[in-house]
Amino acid sequence: MILLYILLSVYILAVNFYSFRLVKTQRDDFEAGGELGCGDGKLILAALLGGAGAIYLTMFALRFRLGNLMLMISMPVLAVLNVYLFYLGFRSVMLFL
Repeated sequence: MILLYILLSVYILAVNFYSFRLVKTQRDDFEAGGELGCGDGKLILAALLGGAGAIYLTMFALRFRLGNLMLMISMPVLAVLNVYLFYLGFRSVMLFL
């Protein structure tokens, strides 16, 4: 049972770290002269996998892509959904006892 908690926790941390690095990399590429809308699919996929909260907080911390209405609306909604699904994941581990 402890192993399942550890695996779920590591998954959550890994997805959120990847999401943070993805936004930071996009910002660095944009400052170096790249396109702004490139990589939105990766952001949405990372958010669906569980990194929506990290993406949303990183966008505010770096002050990057705050004008994109799709990301500013979908990320908090997906973050709430992610928290609920993670809660269900931890709760279902308790049901296996």
